[in-house]
Amino acid sequence: MSTSEFKSKNHKNTVNLAIWTFSWCITTAIATFGPILIWDSNVLSILGVIVCTLTGVGMLLANMRYLNGLDELQRKIHMEAMAWALGVAVVGGLSYALTDKIDLISHDADIAVVVVMISITYLIAVIAGSRRYK
Repeated sequence: MSTSEFKSKNHKNTVNLAIWTFSWCITTAIATFGPILIWDSNVLSILGVIVCTLTGVGMLLANMRYLNGLDELQRKIHMEAMAWALGVAVVGGLSYALTDKIDLISHDADIAVVVVMISITYLIAVIAGSRRYK
């Protein structure tokens, strides 16, 4: 693969990941605020959580394609960061928090702080890895 083909594929994977990430953020917002502002239906709330979760799975698959398209060093940096942050916990953790937020479960589960910590950890790990392997 030539350098321009690699850059084009990398750009395509980056845009695809951005679209899935944006879609996941939107579906998370809809599933969170829909029951509060738009509807009063457990069926719609459950559907919102399912759509949010499935969109999150799509985002994770796009992330895997993105990672597989990177060169070996970039992939190593991101894989180490994901190991630290346990990125999969973001989607599962937020879906769990949504079920509490929209009263689908009877106990309290506020995982937002954990999600922020996972995200910050991932960011810091990518920056540290990039600096370490310069």
